[in-house]
Amino acid sequence: MIEIGRLCLKIAGRDAGMKCVVVDTLDKNLVLIDGETRRRKCNIMHLEPLAQMVDISKGASHAQVASALAKLGIAVVDKKPRAKAAAQKTNTPAKTAAAKPAMPKIVKKE
Repeated sequence: MIEIGRLCLKIAGRDAGMKCVVVDTLDKNLVLIDGETRRRKCNIMHLEPLAQMVDISKGASHAQVASALAKLGIAVVDKKPRAKAAAQKTNTPAKTAAAKPAMPKIVKKE
């Protein structure tokens, strides 16, 4: 079992090679991590515990984790949240019915 505040190295997945801190233990295989990685639950098999510990409480916020890692000399870069898709679509021109070519009318002669 990995204790809260343990500094770890993520060895699998998208965030592999980044340092993180155990913030909470969820069950015997899963922990909540935060730090250079995204804050998320992680399997303990995907972590390599390091010798260092940071002084944080259970369920510490991202700001508390970032300040604790800064004391160790590990910089945490906060990424900007993604803009919603609706905000991106406002710049595109609206499609109108007039843009389609009109179908010719077929007239039957009797």
